[in-house]
Amino acid sequence: MTSPSALLEIAGVSVRDDGRTLLDDVSLVVAPGAVHVLIGPNGAGKSTLAACILGLRSFSGDITLHLRGNGRIGYVPQTFDADRTLPITVAELLAAPRQRRPVCLGIAGPVRARIADLLARVGLGGFEARRLGALSGGELRRVLIANALDPAPELLLCDEPASGLDPEAVLQLDGLIKDAARAGTAVLMVSHDLAEVRRVADQVTWLDRSVRMTGAPEAVLAAHSGVAA
Repeated sequence: MTSPSALLEIAGVSVRDDGRTLLDDVSLVVAPGAVHVLIGPNGAGKSTLAACILGLRSFSGDITLHLRGNGRIGYVPQTFDADRTLPITVAELLAAPRQRRPVCLGIAGPVRARIADLLARVGLGGFEARRLGALSGGELRRVLIANALDPAPELLLCDEPASGLDPEAVLQLDGLIKDAARAGTAVLMVSHDLAEVRRVADQVTWLDRSVRMTGAPEAVLAAHSGVAA
């Protein structure tokens, strides 16, 4: 049954691979303006569920997106294997989806200004000319976050977005995620950092191939910690 407030509805989703059950009858709802965080152990199926939402994995069940605005999904992957020999700069990577002409012909002035603003938002002001291969893992992740946040997505899907970030950058990221939600974006995030979950989550789902519990952060985290202990 469709929830009038839902942007993303996942109903009875299961994934099986070579006889193994990766997800079993998973259902959850993500509302606009809310940060919904998935927690659970390694191998629980959190990244598999993200791949299903993005259409990268076959599954049984239903995934419905009730997109009402620009239809954009912002995605921050858990890993991004950039070819360190690729002669591309941060500005060129960010410009490619933001202008019609090929970046090899130059970056338009308004696009350059937009990129400068994006990089400043994630603490990378002045990084436009850096080559991707020269970035640290944390710096590259912040570039991916900047890319995912502009233009403002209807759904922001983040798979361990704080991985590789220093504590100050994690707090900055948390602020950007909360800002996106306040602007009406539905956020579905995977996180192992329970302190971060407490800071940003409006709703938490404890996933271990199937949904163990969904609810308010403190209730789910208390149950999860009790089992983990």
